Amino acid sequence: MEQLMEILEELRPDVDFENETSLVDGGVLDSFDIVALVGELNDEYDIEIKPSDLVPANFNSAKAILALVEKLQDE
Repeated sequence: MEQLMEILEELRPDVDFENETSLVDGGVLDSFDIVALVGELNDEYDIEIKPSDLVPANFNSAKAILALVEKLQDE
């Protein structure tokens, strides 16, 4: 989680990622943020986030993002 938090804070230092639970639904992250985040996650965790994974539920919180990363690492 620490590594993920570093990526998120570098992307948007103004957001409280530890407590925010509607990053996409609340408009905190826009499409450009998501594209940048997906690229960082793919590189950092050696995973491939597919278009079918790009749903708000997977990106609404740091916990949800981590769950997605862990699921893709297990595949």
